[in-house]
Amino acid sequence: MKALSRRTEVFTDSIIRRMTRISNKYDAVNLSQGFPDFEPPEAITMRLAEVAGQGPHQYALTWGAQNFREVLAKKQFHFSGISVDADKEIVVTCGSTEAMMAAMMALADPGDKVIIFSPFYENYGADAILSGAEPIYVPLNPPEFTFDADKLEDAFKQGARIMILCNPSNPCGKVFNRRELEIIAGLAKKYDAYVITDEVYEHIIYEPNKHIYLASLPGMRERTIICSSLSKTYSITGWRLGYVIASPEIIDRVKKVHDFLTVGAAAPLMEAAVTGLNFGDDYYKDLQDHYTHMKDLFTGGLKNLGFNFTEPQGAYYVLMDVSEFGVKNDVEFCEWLAREVGVGAVPGSSFFKEDVHHLIRFHFAKQDETLLKALNNLEQLKKKDVLR
Repeated sequence: MKALSRRTEVFTDSIIRRMTRISNKYDAVNLSQGFPDFEPPEAITMRLAEVAGQGPHQYALTWGAQNFREVLAKKQFHFSGISVDADKEIVVTCGSTEAMMAAMMALADPGDKVIIFSPFYENYGADAILSGAEPIYVPLNPPEFTFDADKLEDAFKQGARIMILCNPSNPCGKVFNRRELEIIAGLAKKYDAYVITDEVYEHIIYEPNKHIYLASLPGMRERTIICSSLSKTYSITGWRLGYVIASPEIIDRVKKVHDFLTVGAAAPLMEAAVTGLNFGDDYYKDLQDHYTHMKDLFTGGLKNLGFNFTEPQGAYYVLMDVSEFGVKNDVEFCEWLAREVGVGAVPGSSFFKEDVHHLIRFHFAKQDETLLKALNNLEQLKKKDVLR
């Protein structure tokens, strides 16, 4: 038989989703894959019940239902101050995963170089490779996960045409401040590069941190491609509703890629989700309060148990240091943790280009009882003979 694609031969399955399967196998508390175990807002699910009877049930317009795009543009302006043309500057996608892939394919040619901060969400390198591009990794330095501006500029000097910025960051919970964003913006303009921003956690921020949209900075509107989704903001990860916001020229290209990737997002789900996009400021304040409570409960528990971890500034992930257990292989350790301790986590090595095996990632988008059960199980960790 002839050989298969060379560009995909280095791929493995998603370690994040693999850890969900392992957690399920051992009936462990799943703090690996980042989805909540609580329900979406009732107003959204009630509207979905109505739509199930009334429709729409056929294809929506390829780049997204009109009412969905219009209310999304209104929401984007409200929070970012960025005026968006609903007809020319938005494409609705099947989740932010497709949004990122469509944006990358619209921008990158084979051989182009793409800057990615490390640690990173595992899809970014794959997106670059599937587009025929070459990733260049720039380290974020713990515990604050700051970056060296000179190293970032060195990456641009290598000819990078595109940078990916996850803000707030998965997996480390980093929220980039204005000065950091100004450095990124300055380099993007200096080297005439695009920045694809992954902003799915834009509303999950912990005081005193603030989310600043890179596209709102001077000179960045035309060279920023905003990718996001409704998954985390409204607890509807299974609905797979994402979007791309960019200038008309870029969106015209994204529309074409999107059309051949998935045709369009689910019409009934867009119709129901309009209800959420119309929520007022109180919803987002309550959301922030809810996630702050979950963060404080879980990180407070880790602190009481004597574990070392990085305090997140945004998103809902914690990187915990397990070097005290002499871990040599973090993948094996996470499998052992699910089997013997009853808690699912993600090996840190899946997020770093560097040789990192002493970190694991938990997520805390869970009900109190779930987090308390996980903490109770983790209390046993220091009492067990750990796999070394």
